[in-house]
Amino acid sequence: MTTLPTKVLIVDDIHPIFMEKLQGKHIAFDYRPTINKEETLQIIPQYTGLVIRSKFKVDAAFIDAAPQLTFIARGGAGMDNIDERHALQKGITLLNAPEGNRDAVGEHMVGMLLGLMNNLNRGNMEVKSGLWRREENRGVELGGRTVALIGYGNNGQAMARKLSGFGVTVIAYDKYKTGFSDAYATEVSMEEVVKRADVLSLHIPLTHETRNLVDDEYMRLFRKPIFFLNGARGEIVNIPSILKALDEGRILGAAFDVLPVEKFPDLTQQPWFIPLTQHEKVALSPHVAGWSVESYFKIADVLVNKVIAFLD
Repeated sequence: MTTLPTKVLIVDDIHPIFMEKLQGKHIAFDYRPTINKEETLQIIPQYTGLVIRSKFKVDAAFIDAAPQLTFIARGGAGMDNIDERHALQKGITLLNAPEGNRDAVGEHMVGMLLGLMNNLNRGNMEVKSGLWRREENRGVELGGRTVALIGYGNNGQAMARKLSGFGVTVIAYDKYKTGFSDAYATEVSMEEVVKRADVLSLHIPLTHETRNLVDDEYMRLFRKPIFFLNGARGEIVNIPSILKALDEGRILGAAFDVLPVEKFPDLTQQPWFIPLTQHEKVALSPHVAGWSVESYFKIADVLVNKVIAFLD
Protein backbone atom coordinates (compact mmCIF):
# COMPACT_ATOMS: atom_id res chain seq x y z
CA MET A 1 0.00 0.00 0.00
CA THR A 2 1.35 3.41 -0.97
CA THR A 3 1.47 5.89 1.87
CA LEU A 4 -0.23 9.17 1.05
CA PRO A 5 1.12 12.58 2.08
CA THR A 6 -0.73 14.09 5.03
CA LYS A 7 -4.18 15.37 4.08
CA VAL A 8 -7.01 16.03 6.52
CA LEU A 9 -10.75 15.88 5.83
CA ILE A 10 -12.94 18.03 8.10
CA VAL A 11 -16.57 16.90 7.84
CA ASP A 12 -18.19 19.04 10.56
CA ASP A 13 -18.52 22.70 11.43
CA ILE A 14 -15.54 23.82 13.51
CA HIS A 15 -14.15 27.21 14.56
CA PRO A 16 -11.88 28.82 11.93
CA ILE A 17 -8.92 28.69 14.35
CA PHE A 18 -8.62 25.01 13.42
CA MET A 19 -8.05 25.73 9.75
CA GLU A 20 -5.88 28.76 10.48
CA LYS A 21 -3.45 26.71 12.55
CA LEU A 22 -3.33 23.91 9.98
CA GLN A 23 -2.51 26.48 7.32
CA GLY A 24 0.18 27.94 9.55
CA LYS A 25 1.85 24.54 9.65
CA HIS A 26 1.33 23.95 5.91
CA ILE A 27 -0.88 20.92 6.60
CA ALA A 28 -3.17 20.13 3.67
CA PHE A 29 -6.89 19.86 4.43
CA ASP A 30 -10.35 20.02 2.90
CA TYR A 31 -13.12 21.69 4.90
CA ARG A 32 -16.43 20.04 3.93
CA PRO A 33 -18.91 20.80 6.76
CA THR A 34 -21.99 19.99 4.64
CA ILE A 35 -20.80 16.60 3.39
CA ASN A 36 -22.82 13.50 4.38
CA LYS A 37 -21.61 10.02 5.27
CA GLU A 38 -22.22 8.51 1.84
CA GLU A 39 -20.25 11.29 0.15
CA THR A 40 -17.50 10.97 2.74
CA LEU A 41 -17.17 7.24 2.09
CA GLN A 42 -16.51 7.96 -1.58
CA ILE A 43 -13.52 10.19 -0.89
CA ILE A 44 -12.11 9.06 2.48
CA PRO A 45 -9.46 6.78 0.89
CA GLN A 46 -7.70 9.98 -0.24
CA TYR A 47 -7.14 11.22 3.34
CA THR A 48 -4.81 10.42 6.22
CA GLY A 49 -6.80 12.30 8.86
CA LEU A 50 -10.48 12.79 9.72
CA VAL A 51 -12.00 15.54 11.87
CA ILE A 52 -15.60 15.06 13.03
CA ARG A 53 -17.97 16.12 15.77
CA SER A 54 -21.22 14.14 15.78
CA LYS A 55 -22.36 14.14 12.17
CA PHE A 56 -22.29 10.35 11.73
CA LYS A 57 -20.99 7.13 13.22
CA VAL A 58 -17.43 6.25 12.34
CA ASP A 59 -18.11 2.52 12.49
CA ALA A 60 -15.96 -0.46 11.54
CA ALA A 61 -17.18 -0.41 7.93
CA PHE A 62 -16.25 3.25 7.58
CA ILE A 63 -12.83 2.65 9.10
CA ASP A 64 -12.24 -0.26 6.73
CA ALA A 65 -13.05 2.05 3.81
CA ALA A 66 -10.29 4.44 4.93
CA PRO A 67 -7.03 2.47 4.68
CA GLN A 68 -4.82 5.58 4.79
CA LEU A 69 -6.19 7.07 8.02
CA THR A 70 -3.58 7.63 10.71
CA PHE A 71 -5.78 9.66 13.05
CA ILE A 72 -9.40 10.57 13.81
CA ALA A 73 -9.96 13.79 15.76
CA ARG A 74 -13.30 14.46 17.43
CA GLY A 75 -14.35 18.00 18.25
CA GLY A 76 -15.77 17.24 21.67
CA ALA A 77 -15.25 15.15 24.78
CA GLY A 78 -16.78 11.71 24.20
CA MET A 79 -15.72 9.21 21.55
CA ASP A 80 -18.90 7.14 21.48
CA ASN A 81 -19.68 7.85 17.81
CA ILE A 82 -16.37 6.20 16.87
CA ASP A 83 -15.64 2.46 16.98
CA GLU A 84 -12.62 2.96 19.20
CA ARG A 85 -11.61 -0.68 19.40
CA HIS A 86 -11.62 -1.19 15.65
CA ALA A 87 -9.78 2.07 15.05
CA LEU A 88 -7.05 1.13 17.51
CA GLN A 89 -6.76 -2.33 15.95
CA LYS A 90 -6.11 -0.57 12.64
CA GLY A 91 -3.38 1.53 14.23
CA ILE A 92 -5.40 4.75 14.06
CA THR A 93 -4.73 7.35 16.76
CA LEU A 94 -7.82 8.90 18.36
CA LEU A 95 -7.81 12.51 19.54
CA ASN A 96 -10.49 14.52 21.35
CA ALA A 97 -10.82 17.79 23.24
CA PRO A 98 -12.50 17.39 26.64
CA GLU A 99 -10.44 20.29 27.96
CA GLY A 100 -12.22 22.60 25.53
CA ASN A 101 -15.77 22.32 26.87
CA ARG A 102 -15.39 21.19 30.47
CA ASP A 103 -16.05 24.67 31.92
CA ALA A 104 -19.12 25.11 29.74
CA VAL A 105 -20.52 21.76 30.93
CA GLY A 106 -19.82 22.59 34.57
CA GLU A 107 -21.55 25.96 34.40
CA HIS A 108 -24.53 24.62 32.46
CA MET A 109 -25.18 21.75 34.87
CA VAL A 110 -24.86 23.99 37.93
CA GLY A 111 -27.36 26.31 36.25
CA MET A 112 -29.79 23.44 35.66
CA LEU A 113 -29.41 22.32 39.28
CA LEU A 114 -30.16 25.79 40.64
CA GLY A 115 -33.12 26.03 38.29
CA LEU A 116 -34.55 22.78 39.66
CA MET A 117 -33.97 23.67 43.30
CA ASN A 118 -35.62 27.08 42.88
CA ASN A 119 -38.47 26.07 40.55
CA LEU A 120 -37.29 28.60 37.97
CA ASN A 121 -38.88 26.94 34.95
CA ARG A 122 -42.26 26.59 36.59
CA GLY A 123 -42.16 30.05 38.15
CA ASN A 124 -41.23 31.60 34.82
CA MET A 125 -44.12 29.93 33.00
CA GLU A 126 -46.63 30.73 35.74
CA VAL A 127 -45.80 34.44 35.90
CA LYS A 128 -45.99 34.68 32.11
CA SER A 129 -49.41 33.02 32.23
CA GLY A 130 -50.77 35.33 34.94
CA LEU A 131 -50.07 33.30 38.10
CA TRP A 132 -48.17 34.79 41.07
CA ARG A 133 -47.62 31.82 43.40
CA ARG A 134 -44.88 32.52 45.92
CA GLU A 135 -45.41 29.72 48.45
CA GLU A 136 -45.79 27.03 45.79
CA ASN A 137 -42.48 28.07 44.21
CA ARG A 138 -40.47 28.33 47.41
CA GLY A 139 -36.97 27.02 46.65
CA VAL A 140 -34.42 25.04 48.63
CA GLU A 141 -30.81 26.09 49.05
CA LEU A 142 -27.80 24.27 47.68
CA GLY A 143 -25.53 25.30 50.56
CA GLY A 144 -24.86 22.61 53.15
CA ARG A 145 -25.78 19.73 50.86
CA THR A 146 -23.62 16.90 49.52
CA VAL A 147 -23.11 16.73 45.76
CA ALA A 148 -21.91 13.38 44.44
CA LEU A 149 -20.12 13.20 41.10
CA ILE A 150 -19.93 9.94 39.19
CA GLY A 151 -16.72 10.23 37.21
CA TYR A 152 -13.87 12.62 37.99
CA GLY A 153 -12.29 13.37 34.63
CA ASN A 154 -12.29 16.72 32.87
CA ASN A 155 -16.04 17.39 33.27
CA GLY A 156 -16.30 16.06 36.81
CA GLN A 157 -13.38 18.18 37.94
CA ALA A 158 -14.81 21.27 36.25
CA MET A 159 -18.16 20.69 37.96
CA ALA A 160 -16.42 20.40 41.33
CA ARG A 161 -14.59 23.70 40.76
CA LYS A 162 -17.82 25.46 39.81
CA LEU A 163 -19.46 24.21 43.00
CA SER A 164 -16.64 25.36 45.28
CA GLY A 165 -18.28 28.67 46.15
CA PHE A 166 -21.65 27.24 47.13
CA GLY A 167 -20.79 25.89 50.56
CA VAL A 168 -21.40 22.28 49.55
CA THR A 169 -19.54 19.05 50.22
CA VAL A 170 -18.44 17.47 46.95
CA ILE A 171 -17.71 13.76 46.86
CA ALA A 172 -16.73 11.76 43.79
CA TYR A 173 -16.62 8.14 42.70
CA ASP A 174 -14.60 7.01 39.69
CA LYS A 175 -14.32 3.32 38.89
CA TYR A 176 -11.12 3.82 36.92
CA LYS A 177 -9.19 6.24 39.16
CA THR A 178 -7.88 6.25 42.71
CA GLY A 179 -6.07 8.78 44.85
CA PHE A 180 -7.72 11.75 43.12
CA SER A 181 -8.98 13.74 46.12
CA ASP A 182 -8.16 17.42 45.74
CA ALA A 183 -9.20 20.82 47.07
CA TYR A 184 -12.58 20.54 45.34
CA ALA A 185 -13.77 16.95 45.86
CA THR A 186 -13.13 13.95 48.09
CA GLU A 187 -12.79 10.48 46.62
CA VAL A 188 -15.32 8.03 48.08
CA SER A 189 -16.71 4.57 47.41
CA MET A 190 -20.03 4.01 45.67
CA GLU A 191 -21.37 2.90 49.05
CA GLU A 192 -20.62 6.37 50.40
CA VAL A 193 -22.26 8.01 47.38
CA VAL A 194 -25.58 6.24 47.86
CA LYS A 195 -25.50 6.93 51.58
CA ARG A 196 -24.60 10.62 51.51
CA ALA A 197 -25.72 12.16 48.20
CA ASP A 198 -28.26 14.97 48.10
CA VAL A 199 -27.41 15.65 44.45
CA LEU A 200 -26.15 13.11 41.91
CA SER A 201 -24.40 14.32 38.75
CA LEU A 202 -23.09 12.04 35.98
CA HIS A 203 -19.71 12.71 34.33
CA ILE A 204 -18.84 9.40 32.69
CA PRO A 205 -18.45 8.30 29.06
CA LEU A 206 -20.81 5.96 27.26
CA THR A 207 -19.30 2.46 27.17
CA HIS A 208 -20.65 -1.08 27.20
CA GLU A 209 -20.40 -0.90 31.01
CA THR A 210 -22.24 2.40 31.43
CA ARG A 211 -25.04 1.91 28.89
CA ASN A 212 -28.32 1.81 30.89
CA LEU A 213 -26.30 1.99 34.11
CA VAL A 214 -28.94 4.11 35.82
CA ASP A 215 -32.01 1.90 36.07
CA ASP A 216 -34.58 0.89 38.71
CA GLU A 217 -32.02 -1.12 40.69
CA TYR A 218 -29.48 1.69 40.62
CA MET A 219 -31.97 4.27 41.87
CA ARG A 220 -33.15 2.02 44.70
CA LEU A 221 -29.65 2.15 46.21
CA PHE A 222 -29.92 5.76 47.36
CA ARG A 223 -30.77 6.28 51.02
CA LYS A 224 -32.50 9.65 50.68
CA PRO A 225 -34.25 11.69 47.98
CA ILE A 226 -31.86 13.32 45.51
CA PHE A 227 -31.67 15.81 42.69
CA PHE A 228 -30.45 14.05 39.55
CA LEU A 229 -28.36 15.55 36.72
CA ASN A 230 -27.23 14.04 33.44
CA GLY A 231 -24.96 16.09 31.21
CA ALA A 232 -22.88 13.09 30.12
CA ARG A 233 -24.52 10.74 27.59
CA GLY A 234 -28.21 9.98 27.27
CA GLU A 235 -27.88 6.23 26.83
CA ILE A 236 -26.40 5.91 30.33
CA VAL A 237 -29.86 6.50 31.82
CA ASN A 238 -33.08 4.54 31.55
CA ILE A 239 -35.63 7.38 31.42
CA PRO A 240 -38.64 5.34 32.68
CA SER A 241 -36.62 4.55 35.81
CA ILE A 242 -36.11 8.26 36.47
CA LEU A 243 -39.81 8.99 35.92
CA LYS A 244 -40.71 6.21 38.33
CA ALA A 245 -38.31 7.55 40.96
CA LEU A 246 -39.74 11.05 40.50
CA ASP A 247 -43.27 9.80 41.01
CA GLU A 248 -42.20 7.87 44.11
CA GLY A 249 -40.44 10.91 45.58
CA ARG A 250 -36.99 9.31 45.46
CA ILE A 251 -35.89 11.97 42.97
CA LEU A 252 -36.80 15.56 43.88
CA GLY A 253 -35.96 16.96 40.45
CA ALA A 254 -34.11 15.80 37.34
CA ALA A 255 -32.19 17.75 34.70
CA PHE A 256 -31.12 16.35 31.34
CA ASP A 257 -28.94 17.99 28.72
CA VAL A 258 -28.71 14.61 26.96
CA LEU A 259 -31.31 11.94 26.18
CA PRO A 260 -31.13 8.34 24.90
CA VAL A 261 -32.71 9.54 21.64
CA GLU A 262 -32.04 13.06 20.45
CA LYS A 263 -33.52 15.32 17.78
CA PHE A 264 -36.96 15.35 16.24
CA PRO A 265 -39.03 13.60 14.98
CA ASP A 266 -37.50 10.43 16.51
CA LEU A 267 -37.67 11.92 19.99
CA THR A 268 -41.46 12.34 19.87
CA GLN A 269 -41.85 8.64 19.08
CA GLN A 270 -40.36 7.54 22.40
CA PRO A 271 -43.01 6.38 24.91
CA TRP A 272 -41.30 8.31 27.70
CA PHE A 273 -41.05 11.64 25.83
CA ILE A 274 -44.45 13.15 26.70
CA PRO A 275 -44.33 12.12 30.39
CA LEU A 276 -40.82 13.57 30.63
CA THR A 277 -41.69 16.90 29.01
CA GLN A 278 -44.86 17.30 31.04
CA HIS A 279 -43.25 16.58 34.41
CA GLU A 280 -42.93 19.82 36.38
CA LYS A 281 -39.83 18.54 38.20
CA VAL A 282 -37.85 17.92 35.01
CA ALA A 283 -35.62 20.42 33.19
CA LEU A 284 -34.38 19.76 29.64
CA SER A 285 -31.89 21.35 27.27
CA PRO A 286 -30.93 20.22 23.73
CA HIS A 287 -27.43 18.77 24.29
CA VAL A 288 -25.81 22.20 24.50
CA ALA A 289 -24.05 22.07 27.89
CA GLY A 290 -20.65 21.82 26.25
CA TRP A 291 -21.48 24.04 23.27
CA SER A 292 -21.04 27.60 24.49
CA VAL A 293 -19.73 30.48 22.41
CA GLU A 294 -16.40 30.17 24.19
CA SER A 295 -16.15 26.37 23.96
CA TYR A 296 -16.73 26.53 20.18
CA PHE A 297 -13.33 28.24 20.00
CA LYS A 298 -11.63 26.31 22.79
CA ILE A 299 -12.57 22.86 21.44
CA ALA A 300 -11.13 23.73 18.03
CA ASP A 301 -8.00 25.27 19.52
CA VAL A 302 -7.29 22.34 21.84
CA LEU A 303 -7.97 19.80 19.10
CA VAL A 304 -5.88 21.40 16.39
CA ASN A 305 -2.93 21.65 18.79
CA LYS A 306 -3.23 17.92 19.43
CA VAL A 307 -3.43 17.20 15.69
CA ILE A 308 -0.33 19.29 15.02
CA ALA A 309 1.56 17.60 17.86
CA PHE A 310 0.60 14.19 16.49
CA LEU A 311 1.71 15.07 12.96
CA ASP A 312 4.98 16.55 14.23
